Amino acid sequence: MSKLKTVREQKNLTQEELSEKSKISVRTIQRIEAGTEPKGHTLRALARALEIEENLLQDTIVIPEINDEVSEESIPEVKEKEQSDVNYSLIKIINLSSLLFTLLPPLNILVPLLLMFTMKQRNSLVKEIISVQMIWTVMAPIVFMLGIFLKFGRQFTLVLMIAIVLSNVFIILRNAAEIDKKRKLYFRLNFSMI
Repeated sequence: MSKLKTVREQKNLTQEELSEKSKISVRTIQRIEAGTEPKGHTLRALARALEIEENLLQDTIVIPEINDEVSEESIPEVKEKEQSDVNYSLIKIINLSSLLFTLLPPLNILVPLLLMFTMKQRNSLVKEIISVQMIWTVMAPIVFMLGIFLKFGRQFTLVLMIAIVLSNVFIILRNAAEIDKKRKLYFRLNFSMI
């Protein structure tokens, strides 16, 4: 069942009533409910008529009828594809690959990025892992330079370098543990840099 049909029925509207309200032809509404995705003016007019956001009408979903038995065939194919694409053991390997290159900052981004493509794990979790490494790679030299400018001496600079490297090791290992337990990252960003 399309999202348009679901929302239309929730609002207790017939196709004809929605057509009058939105100024979109009944035939167009029928095509959208049959699987054509609404775009542009049509999408805006239908969303306005139904008093919902436009994105709620995009992409079709499969909802089993109340009288039908829920079977494996009634589960949306999209969900099956997403679940088959996400392999948490491979994601953990991609995360831990950064560990090998904590002393060579550009490689702690490039190696996971290459593994993401070769292992076909182009999902949001892997993108978050790489984004965290990108932020760390940018912040580490800034912190190091600030430490040098403070002029506390060579011993402080050495301790600072070790602390910077260990901070990345901790981030990687903590994220690996969280991937095992909760299938998400402990240290993560609310946005993706890739």
